[in-house]
Amino acid sequence: MRRRVLQATIAAVTVAVVLLGFPLAFLGAQLVRENEMRGLDQRAEALARSVDLRVDQDIELTERMLEPYTGTDGELAASVLVRTSDGQVFQAGTPVEGRSLSVQTTSNNGALVLLEVRWWDVFWLSVRIIGLVVVAAVVAFAAGIAMAIWQANRLAAPLVYLAASAEQLGSGQVRPQLEPSGVEEIDLVAAELARSADRMAGRLAAERQFASDASHQLRTPLAALSMRLEEIMDTASEPEVSEEARISLEQVERLVRVVDDLLARSRRSQGGTTEAVPLIEVVHQQEEEWAPTFQVQGRRLVVDVDPAVQVLATPGALAQVLATLVENSLKHGAGTTTIRTRSGGPSNAVVVEVGDEGAGVPDDLAPRIFERGATSGAGTGLGLALARDLASADGGRLELAQRRPAVFALFLSGVPASLRPDVVLPRGAVVATSKDRRRW
Repeated sequence: MRRRVLQATIAAVTVAVVLLGFPLAFLGAQLVRENEMRGLDQRAEALARSVDLRVDQDIELTERMLEPYTGTDGELAASVLVRTSDGQVFQAGTPVEGRSLSVQTTSNNGALVLLEVRWWDVFWLSVRIIGLVVVAAVVAFAAGIAMAIWQANRLAAPLVYLAASAEQLGSGQVRPQLEPSGVEEIDLVAAELARSADRMAGRLAAERQFASDASHQLRTPLAALSMRLEEIMDTASEPEVSEEARISLEQVERLVRVVDDLLARSRRSQGGTTEAVPLIEVVHQQEEEWAPTFQVQGRRLVVDVDPAVQVLATPGALAQVLATLVENSLKHGAGTTTIRTRSGGPSNAVVVEVGDEGAGVPDDLAPRIFERGATSGAGTGLGLALARDLASADGGRLELAQRRPAVFALFLSGVPASLRPDVVLPRGAVVATSKDRRRW
């Protein structure tokens, strides 16, 4: 794309320079020559009138009267010759040797006036005009190339980002981050790609929800069946019954492994393990785990999360990221630690903020706080780096939103209301063994 835009623009500039520059140079040189010759004609006519005036008034003709016509500032130096009707010859200026250009005229009294200039003087004036045209053409060509490079980068860079986003979409990042490029057509494609990503996210979320529900529905009766077979095998008095129970238990365990393999294969084929996760469930899990520790240290853990918010993430990875942020606040912060959510703007993102009322992050540590080994001395410096990697793996990002007091922001892809699994595919009910079974 970039190479083609460059080639097309350079070709257009070259054609313009050739079609306009060459004729302009030729016409400019021709115009300079004609102007100089016209100037010589005017000088010859003026000298002829001056000669007639002197002859009519019986004023003596001298060579000094010819000197003003040999050329002043801005005019070409000329050799002037006047031959009167009675044969007198008057000359001024340096005689021209070699190739020359001349004009002559005859006065009313019959005097011959001849002005002659060097051919090379006129030629170099024409060459100067041609040189100016060539310089202008080079400047235009350089400006065209610079404009072509800028335009090629402006068009090619968004396409490269668009291709990378499509690659992310194909690899499981169901909500690629796309920035407006300023090119209407490219932005239309990016917007359609974002809408397709949302639809794919909903479908993947529905499929994974279905797989999760199916796994739960199958595991529960299989676990109960395994427990029943183990009880029969342990309490059976007849060896035949015990052996049959053992064989049946092996079949059930094999069936459990088959279910696990099918679910794992399904997740790998879908390009990732992200699914629609109710954020409040993961946050409440962290609240139950860390609230007692905060109370022991005389601090509070406050949760301000919208119960309706769902995000696209891996449940275990999301829990690990939140646990790292809460633990970091417990070790390095002070006062009340708050977990809150807010909207990330029109991109349907969800921002989870974890902040406290402590002194914040030191200025020397803030730029490299997510680097491995970066620590203030109270930890290993690996927790935040691993948390950021886990967030990136699910298509999100983790940033230090505020230094004092410290506020960490976790950006996640939200699930649109029209594409939530509860809407696209309602959750399955518990499979009952009675006749009144509910369907998926």
